[in-house]
Amino acid sequence: MTSLSDLNTSPEVSRCADQQHSELNALAPSELQDHAVAEMARLPSEETAAVAGSAPWAAVVPQTDHQTAGYAGISVEVLNDDPAVLAWSLACDAEAVPPVLPAQPIQDAVPFYPVSMEVPYHEILWRDWEDLSVQPCVLEQVSKNTPLFEFRVMSYNILAQDLVEQGLDLYVHCHPDILNWNYRLPNLLQEIQHWDPDVLCLQEVQENHYWEQLEPTFKEMGFACFYKRRTGTKTDGCAVCYKRSRFQLISLSPIEYFRPGLDILNRDNVGLVLLLQPVLPEGLGLEAVSPLCVANTHVLFNPRRGDIKLAQVALLLAEIDKIARTTEGSYYPVILCGDLNSVPDSPLYKFIRNGELSYHGMPAWKVSGQEDFSQQLYSRKLLAPLWPSSLGVTDKCQYVTLCQPKKPGRREYSRDFLLQFRFCDVACERPPQLVLLEGVTDAKPDRPAHWPKSAAMVKDPDPQPFVPRCSGVIQHGLNLTSVYSHFLPQRGRPEVTTMPMGLGATVDYIFYSAEPVENRAGRRLYKDGALKLLGRLSLLSEDVLLMANGLPNPFCSSDHLCLLASFGLEISSLRES
Repeated sequence: MTSLSDLNTSPEVSRCADQQHSELNALAPSELQDHAVAEMARLPSEETAAVAGSAPWAAVVPQTDHQTAGYAGISVEVLNDDPAVLAWSLACDAEAVPPVLPAQPIQDAVPFYPVSMEVPYHEILWRDWEDLSVQPCVLEQVSKNTPLFEFRVMSYNILAQDLVEQGLDLYVHCHPDILNWNYRLPNLLQEIQHWDPDVLCLQEVQENHYWEQLEPTFKEMGFACFYKRRTGTKTDGCAVCYKRSRFQLISLSPIEYFRPGLDILNRDNVGLVLLLQPVLPEGLGLEAVSPLCVANTHVLFNPRRGDIKLAQVALLLAEIDKIARTTEGSYYPVILCGDLNSVPDSPLYKFIRNGELSYHGMPAWKVSGQEDFSQQLYSRKLLAPLWPSSLGVTDKCQYVTLCQPKKPGRREYSRDFLLQFRFCDVACERPPQLVLLEGVTDAKPDRPAHWPKSAAMVKDPDPQPFVPRCSGVIQHGLNLTSVYSHFLPQRGRPEVTTMPMGLGATVDYIFYSAEPVENRAGRRLYKDGALKLLGRLSLLSEDVLLMANGLPNPFCSSDHLCLLASFGLEISSLRES
């Protein structure tokens, strides 16, 4: 069989591509899709089957009428001979994938909207689905005949268009047309439709695009959507969407990290925390499943301000603690998604995963591990306490008003208790400036023996506990672990989720609740509990993305890869409870 490299250098392929290009230029826009379908039909059946079966999780499914109904509100134009797209969208052989043309300026370019047909991923960008349901803990659950409520969660930084236009120097490797929103939007929607998540957590969602295009389309796809724009003058934010047929909303809590007057919380990042009730299919009888807490956030990028990153994460964890806490003091299962702008094994990552971080004296740039600023002579260092007590959040990332609730009758005082305030100490002391008059004020008043002690001297039977704030250690008790291992054993390379300036890094995560089993060498180990990880979409390595000319590219329309995981929640019988 001819190799991909041979095909890319074959003169026959070049002549074939030139011939197709000429034919396409002669076609009207309405005929372009019919021509593409006819070209695919000319392939031998065995080659078509090979393409369809070689990577079942790599190709994007064709859009049906129902899927394309949500695009009706998008005004676009068609460009027949866009060199950025024709170079790869049609090939004269099923296995021939011509290389992407190098970026070059286009004169009088018209926004391109891809035809409504199957657009396969580039061969080197194929991502496999990793089935984790064969793990012992899951097999044990199946052996007990305990059903699971299965669902998929996607986390995706979709790259706001305003941020593209503000930082074009970051995308000099890209053909200008593939940065156009009218090109990127259908690609992003098609990718989301293909993976079909039940819960969708998006970052860098531009506000006008959300209300005008994304939310109407997602509603057509069966989602309920919630959005929180960044504060200040920022035009993007975070969105959480869930399938109405799979979940019902219990509570919603948007979070603003900006707090006036606090230097450590003076940025405009935001988050969303939802408590969802899974909807069980009819016919299960007396069955129940636990609510699910879903959180989504986009943490500050600035690598030098790790102190701000930690404070933002602490606020998010405090909100999760409030929303996910049960009446018994435990927690509902939690899934935390987002772009945390921190790499694996950084102090911030370890804090989320291990539940504890000793930060006092740590250089602020070291918190996220994004860049090395150790050569700087004067770097900001983290000092305890990290945030002021006025924030109302303890060093255990809990709201003070919730972690130690007052007793119901605390504000109900008896009459005898209130009468004690008549005998306060100041009433029994002589003012120092009082003039002494012989026979009148020469005796200091004494407290009568039968007087009770003053209110200040009476010990409060239920004092408000003291919360220490200067330990230099922050903690949380949510027991979170990562869906991804951050390493590709087959390639012997780290996973990456983004490629800033051509350098691969992992900054996007899906964390979920698990049960700690052991603490070895400072790294907490976990096993699945009521919430089980059933599968995940594999990530790529830096060298693979470099071969595809980085991110974004004609096939991936964001500068981040999407994260996707499949979970199972234990379904319990009400007869047992």
